[in-house]
Amino acid sequence: MRPLSLYLLPALLAAIIAAPAARADDVASRRSVTVTASGSASAVPDRARITSGVATEAPTAREAVSKNSEIMKKVVAGLKASGVEEKDIQTASFHIEPRYTRPKEGEASVIDGYRVTNQVQILARNLDKLGEILDSLVGLGANEMAGLSFEVSQAETLKDEARKEAVANALRRAQLFAAAAGAEVGEVLKIDESGDTGPRPMPFARAMKAEAVPIERGTETLEATVSVTWALQ
Repeated sequence: MRPLSLYLLPALLAAIIAAPAARADDVASRRSVTVTASGSASAVPDRARITSGVATEAPTAREAVSKNSEIMKKVVAGLKASGVEEKDIQTASFHIEPRYTRPKEGEASVIDGYRVTNQVQILARNLDKLGEILDSLVGLGANEMAGLSFEVSQAETLKDEARKEAVANALRRAQLFAAAAGAEVGEVLKIDESGDTGPRPMPFARAMKAEAVPIERGTETLEATVSVTWALQ
């Protein structure tokens, strides 16, 4: 006769494997309500990121790069001399593009020079000096401005208030739906938070002009969106 354990072992294994699936089915079969809601909090930006650079053109790529590098070194050195730390200056992009002629009808365009663009991203930690930095960029030879965006350095911590508001709004709506359906809100089954897009850059004209730059930091709206699922009783 085979030992009893040989008969019980397969049954025990089958029960263990089936248990999680049964629990999952139980959760899925429970009555629930899922609500997506948002919350927001306002904060005054305390720093900014500037993307600016130098564009040069010349008959040959070598000349265009040499010309660009000479001006760009002056720009970076000037920024450091004005108080911007080295760690707050980072190369954002570098491009070399051929420049083509505008051919007459029936003729093919040909390369008649090269354009070199070198841009850096600058982190301005003192917004009171932001206008000065922008002015100095022009004076140092920067002739392109790709964008300016404001940031809140403690955004993640301040965003917690927006998260609390989002959950509270979701709960309020869940209670409304549950009451209308003749039920009550029970325990939380699941909470998900949606990502955000971050601060939006301010549009600037492609070419920079040597004139005063008035800047208003305004306020930054920090938003949080959550999706919460509650059991219904």
